[in-house]
Amino acid sequence: MNKKNVLYVKDLNKIYSKDSSSSVHAINNLNLEVKEGEIFGLLGPNGAGKSTFINILAGTTIKSSGEVNIWGFNLDKNPRQVRASIGIVPQEVNVDPFFTPRNLLELQAGMYGIRKKDRITDTILKLVSLEKQAESYTRTLSGGMKRRLLVAKALVHKPPIVILDEPTAGVDVELRNNLWKNVKQLNKQGVTIILTTHYLNEAEEMCDRIGILNKGNLVALDTTKNLLKKIQTKIVKFIIDKKVNIDNSSLKSINVLSNEAKELIISYEKSALNISEIIKFINDQNIKILDISTDDGDLEDVFIRLTKN
Repeated sequence: MNKKNVLYVKDLNKIYSKDSSSSVHAINNLNLEVKEGEIFGLLGPNGAGKSTFINILAGTTIKSSGEVNIWGFNLDKNPRQVRASIGIVPQEVNVDPFFTPRNLLELQAGMYGIRKKDRITDTILKLVSLEKQAESYTRTLSGGMKRRLLVAKALVHKPPIVILDEPTAGVDVELRNNLWKNVKQLNKQGVTIILTTHYLNEAEEMCDRIGILNKGNLVALDTTKNLLKKIQTKIVKFIIDKKVNIDNSSLKSINVLSNEAKELIISYEKSALNISEIIKFINDQNIKILDISTDDGDLEDVFIRLTKN
């Protein structure tokens, strides 16, 4: 079944003028589609254009040119419908310390014009595990609870798309895991998730597809699986009964990371060499291989390769 595009971006540009003679291209001819129900990751180093892109979707930054459609609505023609279709969870924790979570969500729902009988405050509080803190002042909440409250605020108008901007920056591991549980649960209920993150292991675990931005340019756009397939370097660790002589090796592309009496760690290019050739090379020296473990690299390798100048 073909899923529809919930976000469609064509030739999007954002240019900031420094002065009359120079300008910065924050987003450069960006073309992007996000499908309904997916978790889409937008990655990139600082200054890549991720926040500018999200601010354009949120309506807080005006694009220079290009077309943006969200949930079938055009950003230029239907800005209100676009805003109603997305919920944005910002990086900064910014909540009124003297409101309770319930007050905050009710206020937010009122701002969206949602009538009392149509509000889902209790459902949302439960979803982000804040039902017990519903009547506590937000200043008494922990950092993790405040983060979850930001997610709750983004959900009051039942948007079909939720955008998380660096949601776990500066957050401890336990809290990060909790937040991801919430996000996966939301996604299971049919909400499309777009997230920007610095944590590549997070993107690898969470995202169906990933776009990588660098200096305003989209340098990669593929499924997480396909991006990982592009990694050419493989690392292999051999546990052996005596030291291998590598000095006069005829093996191409081999890079020795460690060569000890009982352990050999090497990396090699998958396209240039087969692991069976390496095993034969070791066996030819009458060395017994006791154990082999391999590491195929991770998203970080792809990221570094694509964002290196």
